[in-house]
Amino acid sequence: MTENQIIVALDVDSAAAARALVARLGSQVGFYKVGMELYAAAGMDFVRELLDQGKDVFLDQKYYDIGETVKRAVRVAARSGVRFLTVHGSSQVMRAAVEGRGDAATKLLAVTVLTSFDQQDLADMGYACAISNLVALRVRKAAEAGMDGLVCSPLDVLAVRAQAGPQAILVTPGVRSGGAAKGDQKRVATPGDAIRDGADYVVMGRQITRAADPAAEAARVAEEIAGALVGK
Repeated sequence: MTENQIIVALDVDSAAAARALVARLGSQVGFYKVGMELYAAAGMDFVRELLDQGKDVFLDQKYYDIGETVKRAVRVAARSGVRFLTVHGSSQVMRAAVEGRGDAATKLLAVTVLTSFDQQDLADMGYACAISNLVALRVRKAAEAGMDGLVCSPLDVLAVRAQAGPQAILVTPGVRSGGAAKGDQKRVATPGDAIRDGADYVVMGRQITRAADPAAEAARVAEEIAGALVGK
């Protein structure tokens, strides 16, 4: 179990918008995801700004390229001191990421199957297997490559935890409190369910960042998670 289980996604298009959100969330949130949109707008400068404030950063770049490119990109990113960094769950990509990370403290997470994908999306990509089978394959390959953890749907986390073991770091996007809009996610569950089933962290965006009072909503979700764990 972790002290700070909610990672807030700064899915905004400028450093100014991200700063405003971080200021509104204050001490309630200490862990932030910087994804492609904010990274395209503000890059590593803003990542370092968060780190300088004592925040943890989940740099969600989902690297997927030839091995040498991934190795060199991970080497640069890991030097910054980000806590988590994502790559896609391809064996070549994961091995390159581990090599590039070297002895840096950054933890590498393999993406299994995106939470916006359903069975039809996999079929469109040429995969004839069930989502659960592809997830299981990528969990096994991540362990073989020496990855630190995985990003998976909250619907998959129970099986992933059983396969990956207690040492793996499991991060679940696609979580929404009951009644909250799903947005573009297809395979979702509540944050309490995700943590109870074995996730270490949940990534949450619009439900918190677009709330009238983001800090109060983050606190409410933290209470929701705590309540779900009573008697576990």
